[in-house]
Amino acid sequence: MGWRLRQLSGSGALVAALALGSPVWGAQEEAPADDEVVELETFVAEDRAEDEIGILPTEPMDAVFGFDKTLLETPRSATSITIETIEQYGITEIDDFVVLSPGSFTQSFFGVSGSLDLRGTSGENYFNGVRRLDNPGNYATPIGAADRVDIVRGPASVIYGPSKIGGYMNFIPKSARAETGQFLSSPTGAVAFTGGSWSKSLLTAEVGGPGQLGERPFGYYLFGEVEDSGSYYDNTGTDNTILQGTFNMDLSERARIAFGGMYHDYKSNQVAGWNRLTQALIDDGTYTTGLAMPLDGDGDGAISHQEFNAANDGGGLFSFTFNPAGVTGPVTFGPDFALDPATVGVAKLDGHQVLVASDDTLENEDLILYADIIMDLNEKWTVTNKLYFESYENLNENAYGFSQFADSWVIENQLIVNYTEEFDALTLDLLFSPSIRHTDFEHANDFINEFFDRRDLTGPSTARDLRLLATRIDDDYTEYSVGDYTIYGLALLTDLDFNNGLNILLGGRFDSIDMSSGQPGHKTLFGSDIDASYTDDAFSWTASVSYTTPVGIVPYVTVSKQTTVVVGQGSNLNPEEVQAENSVASSKLFEVGVKGTFLDEQLFAQAIYYEQKRTDFSAQAIVTNQVSDTEGFEFELRWLVTPNFTLTAAYTNIEVVNRSTLDGGGRFSFLGAEDLPDTDPTTFYGGTAAGFVTLETNPKALRTGVPENIISVSGIYRFDTGLQLFGSVIDVDSAYSAFSRAVKLPAYTLVNLGAKYDLGSWSFTVTGKNLTDERYFRSNFPNLFGSAIVLPELPRHYQASVAYKF
Repeated sequence: MGWRLRQLSGSGALVAALALGSPVWGAQEEAPADDEVVELETFVAEDRAEDEIGILPTEPMDAVFGFDKTLLETPRSATSITIETIEQYGITEIDDFVVLSPGSFTQSFFGVSGSLDLRGTSGENYFNGVRRLDNPGNYATPIGAADRVDIVRGPASVIYGPSKIGGYMNFIPKSARAETGQFLSSPTGAVAFTGGSWSKSLLTAEVGGPGQLGERPFGYYLFGEVEDSGSYYDNTGTDNTILQGTFNMDLSERARIAFGGMYHDYKSNQVAGWNRLTQALIDDGTYTTGLAMPLDGDGDGAISHQEFNAANDGGGLFSFTFNPAGVTGPVTFGPDFALDPATVGVAKLDGHQVLVASDDTLENEDLILYADIIMDLNEKWTVTNKLYFESYENLNENAYGFSQFADSWVIENQLIVNYTEEFDALTLDLLFSPSIRHTDFEHANDFINEFFDRRDLTGPSTARDLRLLATRIDDDYTEYSVGDYTIYGLALLTDLDFNNGLNILLGGRFDSIDMSSGQPGHKTLFGSDIDASYTDDAFSWTASVSYTTPVGIVPYVTVSKQTTVVVGQGSNLNPEEVQAENSVASSKLFEVGVKGTFLDEQLFAQAIYYEQKRTDFSAQAIVTNQVSDTEGFEFELRWLVTPNFTLTAAYTNIEVVNRSTLDGGGRFSFLGAEDLPDTDPTTFYGGTAAGFVTLETNPKALRTGVPENIISVSGIYRFDTGLQLFGSVIDVDSAYSAFSRAVKLPAYTLVNLGAKYDLGSWSFTVTGKNLTDERYFRSNFPNLFGSAIVLPELPRHYQASVAYKF
């Protein structure tokens, strides 16, 4: 898949025009003299002093509201995690953040860590303060190229535009650090190699330093990562390449630019996990074996939609049962639903034996380009223009019957005018921001005749379970969407910081959203041509009140309403939803909390109670943006006990209600053996048993798969000899795998330990994860597939790295 330049027309041209017309481009200042010290712009305001691994949240977090407030001063629930902390704890994927961040437990998206679930719902990813293209599970989001990751729980600030209710992660590029490429007299950098269990092999290299462009000095930082790793799971591996660069340069005494980009080429596969799910399989690995009936009539090695639909004398392999909890006696299925009786048996299944075929693939190529121009007009006025471009091409193929492709791009321009005025009694901070965001997409998926249970996991995938995928013949898609949408936004945010400790933050945003989406019916299995468009207007607002007490405790209250554009896995709009003028939703947040620093500001703690609700229920995407109401409590503690010893702790209590399910009295779901206990499951494992699951087994319509309580504690001790010891413990409640609550996943406690030794320019790190070899699982789309599949998690494993810094 090669990258190509696309012609930007219409809204895209308007975005570029806004960027080029920004007053920061017009700054005419004399170049600095050759011997003048030039202070390059940096996104990180202060060094970490004694706190060398960045445990204490002292840096400004403009990712929350847009103001340079520290986490203590910010009236929202958020967590900031530095690259030092990420490296120290051996964090390799975003799911590991649950150790440090409350409210971030994430269910499995077919084994791919694309974005966090925040407060029980799918979150979003931001890059340097701009929302990225949606990535629920298109590729594993890289974290090694980040200097810092800010995790914000709840909807985004009005400055940043429409967002999901759960929250988001904001990645600060590695090159934005004061110690990486800023104020350097000579190049500096590092080379590191990490190896580990299951042939893990990861090489990184980074270098930063000063440069000269004409008479203007600049700072640069380059980062590269190459991975060629195996996996615990059968038929799975990862080939990963990341190239990132950032440059900072003064354009004049008052104007400066920061620009760069990231290229990410990812190749792996999704991991659905175990199929033929039963409580016995969870408890002791007891698995029902057997091959599905042969249906490959033309002998080409794969079963087409037409061959599936011809099964059972044209009745197909889909069966529907209303209220399976109320069914007594066995349910009868057609003969082609059954497994071949001659092959049926029982076996013990290992965790690595999963629903992945040898030619399953997940490929994604992503490109980010950005340019930020900042001009300080005077002591009161600052103008910032942020221009952002991203595109990705995605291919996802799974032999059991799901495939998709996506070819999408986005360009956004934010013009942010900041005015600051100090009065006798208060300081006023004002942000005014017009913005334009244009997204173009082409996306199709193929999930009709998606059969998880036809494959016997004790053997390889064969022609009895392998489906002919739409992406391989470019036909017979379930859904196909081509279109674009443009968001014209205007935001105003005011921060009133009174001298007596009172702080009031007020903001509003108006968005006009032009949407267009079409479906070419000839490309779909059963669909028709659709050509739909409409415009929707939406208003978002936020209000916060906080008070800094003389003893360092800061209580606060925040209420907000946020607009959401409901898109699919390829950042696409569903044509039918656009046709129904039903692609924009909104959510409300009520949050009350208290934060504080203690022990000479060596201990930080925050405790938050919140309620989040969707205020309209018809607009949703069942995979990426479901309608839910969430209530919960979060606690976080970070303590620099001594200059050598740090402790962190986090606690989450959460309850998520499927609002549309509650109002509708139940929901559609795939069924498993435990949903039909009086029926022999070998009579339907060759097809799909589905049904409308009522509230009989789940009266409050709670979202399952989300543990009610999670507690984590972590610590690092640094000896004067260069040795560091670190560890973490996380305790997770049991949870049900599916909405029907037919299968229960056990509670578990994970123990991770490691050591690092610094010897001059060299460092050596060894990390052991799940050292007690705990047997545990994560649900996989519990509302839809939770009765059919589940992901067995990794057993005890290790990784070691060696790094050289210069």
